[in-house]
Amino acid sequence: MLPEVNVMAMNAVARETVFTLRRQIAKIEGTLPERLQAPVPGAPLDAARLDMTLVRRGLAVASADAFLRTGIERLDTALGGGLPRAALSEIHGLETRDAGAVAGFALSLVSLILKEKQGLPILWVGTTEIFHEAGLPYARGLHAMFGIEPEQLLFSEAPKLLDALWIAEEAARMTAFAAVILEIRGSPRLLDLTATRRLHARAQNAGRPVLLLRQAGEADPTAAPVRLIVSAASSASRETVAGTLAGSIGRPAFKVDIGKSRTALPGQFTLEWNPNEHAFAERTENPVAVVPASQRGADPAPAPGAVLAFPAIGSPAAGDQPSRQQHPAHRSPRRAG
Repeated sequence: MLPEVNVMAMNAVARETVFTLRRQIAKIEGTLPERLQAPVPGAPLDAARLDMTLVRRGLAVASADAFLRTGIERLDTALGGGLPRAALSEIHGLETRDAGAVAGFALSLVSLILKEKQGLPILWVGTTEIFHEAGLPYARGLHAMFGIEPEQLLFSEAPKLLDALWIAEEAARMTAFAAVILEIRGSPRLLDLTATRRLHARAQNAGRPVLLLRQAGEADPTAAPVRLIVSAASSASRETVAGTLAGSIGRPAFKVDIGKSRTALPGQFTLEWNPNEHAFAERTENPVAVVPASQRGADPAPAPGAVLAFPAIGSPAAGDQPSRQQHPAHRSPRRAG
């Protein structure tokens, strides 16, 4: 009997220890550790259900002014109101090729932020490696696509990640910026839970959003209450006065997955950015890709005899190729070696 009592006591202590650790981690990340049964993907999420979920998890429903609303009701509801205004938010691209989509989605959010704080600039911090790999936004494109004037977006290029983190932390505590963007690549050790906690705390104290853009990194634990996984979506055809223009490329589209949020509610969304109204729109229909997706396979050679080559009418025959004196490439001497 005594051994059974000891085992039960040890199990109780172990459960309490695990529960305490989970609560400490949840406090750092800004959510509670309890996870209710996840809803069915694609199922509608009404406000009453969300409020009940928040109450059961011990989360107080914040005021609407505490969030930056994307304008997509389904996404804002799943996030508990939108992106937090005074917090660190992570926008994650799983692969290097997603860097353009991540930057475009971040600039869309910047456009929404500047609608409310027009007199304040945005600071974009990154390392030399980042800007050499992904490039810098084009000034005319910023204005045409997002309504952002070039002087509203400031860039700070640091030689090392340690310097970029220091610049971002110092800028995050200032109220002179409408928002701060920190772009990194991979999963560096310097960007650990402690570093993201400092960024999150400074964002909370200043009442300003800090966007952490991550290229081709793992989903490491961070203090950001929200993590959005962004990639490019197939563009729909362009709409004209006469109707849909077949074979054309329409508005920029993003595939957005909720990796982490204060409500812990999953979701997947396809958003289009309207460059005329500077607003998001959710797309529900299936678009037709202008360029078919690669199947990661070799291009099959045509079967023998299936393709016949005939000289076109008016074109020179095989023996009528230009001479070495007529072809400009043969006029220069061949380089030795």
